[in-house]
Amino acid sequence: MGKSPISNRVRELRFHAGEMTQQQLADRVGITRQTIVAIEKQSYSPSLELAFRIARAFGRTIEDVFSFDEDEGGVPGVADGKKEK
Repeated sequence: MGKSPISNRVRELRFHAGEMTQQQLADRVGITRQTIVAIEKQSYSPSLELAFRIARAFGRTIEDVFSFDEDEGGVPGVADGKKEK
């Protein structure tokens, strides 16, 4: 399996949020510290609900925290959001 098409800025945003610890973020969003570690290492992509909770913990939008690289995870037969005919 290749690289995940979803990347994130969680570690960077923790640093800019007064050097928030992984545990503090985990407590704030209701998950384990190990899940934060996996998200930061990009070995785990959070659910949409969890992505919203993480973004809100930083006062940001999902797009400010997470990004999707279409070259890595494009859907076969779909280009630019339009299904090929």
